[in-house]
Amino acid sequence: MERISSGGSSIRRRSLSISSHISHHTDNDDAECESVSEEHRLHPNSVMPLPPAARTSTSPLSTDAIVGSQDTKHDPHKCLPVLLDYASFMVPLAVFGILGVFSRYLLQKLFGPGVAHVTSDQSILYVDLPSNMIGSFLMGWFGVVFKGDIINVSEHLAVAITTGYLGSLTTFSGWNQKMLELSVSGHWLFAALGFLVGIFLVGYSIIFGIETAKGFRWLLHRLNISSGKEGSKINCNVYSYRCQLIVMAISVVALGILWGVSGVLVKAEFKNGGNAAQLWFACMVGPIGVWIRWFLARLNGRGLGKAGLVKWIPFGTLIANVSAACIMAALSSVKNAVNTRDCDTVVAGIQFGLMGCLSTVSTFAAEFNAMRESSRPMRAYAYAAITVLVSFALGILIYCIPVWTKGFDIDT
Repeated sequence: MERISSGGSSIRRRSLSISSHISHHTDNDDAECESVSEEHRLHPNSVMPLPPAARTSTSPLSTDAIVGSQDTKHDPHKCLPVLLDYASFMVPLAVFGILGVFSRYLLQKLFGPGVAHVTSDQSILYVDLPSNMIGSFLMGWFGVVFKGDIINVSEHLAVAITTGYLGSLTTFSGWNQKMLELSVSGHWLFAALGFLVGIFLVGYSIIFGIETAKGFRWLLHRLNISSGKEGSKINCNVYSYRCQLIVMAISVVALGILWGVSGVLVKAEFKNGGNAAQLWFACMVGPIGVWIRWFLARLNGRGLGKAGLVKWIPFGTLIANVSAACIMAALSSVKNAVNTRDCDTVVAGIQFGLMGCLSTVSTFAAEFNAMRESSRPMRAYAYAAITVLVSFALGILIYCIPVWTKGFDIDT
């Protein structure tokens, strides 16, 4: 990767533009599908954060404005040094990732057997379904319709909300594991229906989110017209050097508080085990999963090999979801084999936190919906089938077969 100085925004902009994405636009259909991931739309060619001058987008679902930003106007804002610019993305990602983990836990408890009795481990309405639906709905708002407006204020905020919070609020690995647990006890029909119903509900959640967000934008536009104001575009931004440092400092303090509180509570609850200890341990390790997924996003839209084959498949998201599902299954096998309270606490915390944040349904839903609305809608269903079938098949090998052969007593 080319080393870029903090003042060389034009060099960074050119290095982002004259890249493999030139070849990506030779095929209209592939170009349409290669930019549907929210992480990749902000970082199309590398994980290097973009300079302020390049942080605009004509559409939250397009990299055109980033790739084609060749303006020669002088950039009045001073950029952060490269390493600090990395940190300015990673720290908010961690903060919002922890908030996503905590929100997912609360939704599990709210809709689970203890309160609303809507979801359970024994039905096709798995415990993470509400968070996956709500996260996909919010992705329609903040990851599709209003993402351009958020980027105008702060690209860091856009990444933190979509990649950090919504990506961690939703989880594919937890979904896949619940279907494996149904299968291992012989409920194959429930597992199949769990995937089909889940994809249906998640798909329509993001559609509903997009449509309601468009309606809200239309309402704002009409109110602006009736009040005599011109337009509704947000013009403020926090791209100045001072603002970036202030936001960075606030994020560091927030992350320190969240990690500190989580660490203290883990220490207090660990000896007792249970959900509380697992939750706080999950909050500590969750940001690692968010960071890995953010870096994997550089693979989206690149395809396989130098020729960029099947570039319409977002391999970054696919690898994140499949690998998290496989590791989740392996950890469940380890938990069954060891079967101690301390092991259960650590393994469950890693599963809920790190694996839950590494995998994502909100991004998957956005990619699925963008493909479905493209000129080749069958690619959406092919992508969904690849994600589900590969994850489930590998999960059977990693989790179900050991349970069957070793005779573990699984309580599902």
